[in-house]
Amino acid sequence: MATLSMAKKRLFTADYEIHASIKMLYPYIQTASGLAEWFADDVNINNQDKSYIFFWDNDEHKAKQVAHRTNHFVRFEFLPENEQDEKDPSYFELRLEFNELTQSVFLKVFDYSDFDDMKELQDLWDSLIDALRKTVGG
Repeated sequence: MATLSMAKKRLFTADYEIHASIKMLYPYIQTASGLAEWFADDVNINNQDKSYIFFWDNDEHKAKQVAHRTNHFVRFEFLPENEQDEKDPSYFELRLEFNELTQSVFLKVFDYSDFDDMKELQDLWDSLIDALRKTVGG
């Protein structure tokens, strides 16, 4: 029966000011070793298919880096786990922006997933960004 309740995916966005240079921050959002320091429990790269393997609470989630521009942004798309994901894949994008007026660096987060509690997702990203700030001293 096709009436299974499929969670509808939603886009979460947030901006975080980080007191560090873009050049310093970029490896933390783009490399497996950088992401492992603040974003996931661990991150590995499968050299055969170039997929990133993110580990959270002993769960493994595979993603492909589908787009990036050095010192600007990176987008990871999670590999489909079901038919719904194939048509509408979950992804997260991390974008670094410099505000000329305030001379501030912002990390802009885009998280497209079927996470249904937006308040909880906000809290999750807030704690991840706190970890990143501690890691980079910003």
